[in-house]
Amino acid sequence: MAFDINADMQYHTHLKPGDVGRYVLLPGDPFRTDLIASYFDDAKLVAHNREHKTWTGYLNGVKVSVTSTGMGCPSTAIALEELIKVGADTFIRVGTAGRVCDESYDESLDGVINNAAVRDEGTTIHYIPIEYPAVADRHVVAALDEAAKKFGYNFLEGITQSKDSFFGQHAPETMPAEARLKYRWEAWRRGHVVSSEMECAALFVISSIRKCRAGAIMAFTEMTKSVEVACEAIKILIAEDEKNGR
Repeated sequence: MAFDINADMQYHTHLKPGDVGRYVLLPGDPFRTDLIASYFDDAKLVAHNREHKTWTGYLNGVKVSVTSTGMGCPSTAIALEELIKVGADTFIRVGTAGRVCDESYDESLDGVINNAAVRDEGTTIHYIPIEYPAVADRHVVAALDEAAKKFGYNFLEGITQSKDSFFGQHAPETMPAEARLKYRWEAWRRGHVVSSEMECAALFVISSIRKCRAGAIMAFTEMTKSVEVACEAIKILIAEDEKNGR
């Protein structure tokens, strides 16, 4: 079957215009969409193909959605591009991450709010040269920060490393490139990179290029608090967008 990039029904996500709201939460795991959708009013499963599972419901009476991206920047880029094609423009990644810098090992932390990403992956160089920064939208970051403070949660704000190899982080000694991996990890640690995960670079770069908004909130362990904060941040953005005519 030929791939039609202009088709209404998106090839990978099986979404079409009207299926999603402009605000979309993005976990990696399809099973996590069920948890996140439970925070919506009148949530309905609208599509599930491959690693991309989508629910749509309402927050404060406004249509919102959750779509799983799968693991890594390649599948995240696909999900994001297709979501944008069917009408979404504001994204919050909700997931889990590893700790990197010394500050991130504070056991009182509930997780991190990512305002930028190290482009330590290969997907985004197919979009734009590596010198282009991977940065979150300031309005989304501010909404996440405000929501976290409202709940009294402790989220550290900072940069994440987006990588392509899970085991490159967790078992570098098994890799022929061990020395390079360890050298670079130490650079991220000393540079105060707060977390390590596999999707934010694609989310931030593509959102910037497509004139969309994106941010991310990551848990170090259990995700309930980060989901609560993300949903509250969406409510804050809805109110601000209505007030400011965005």
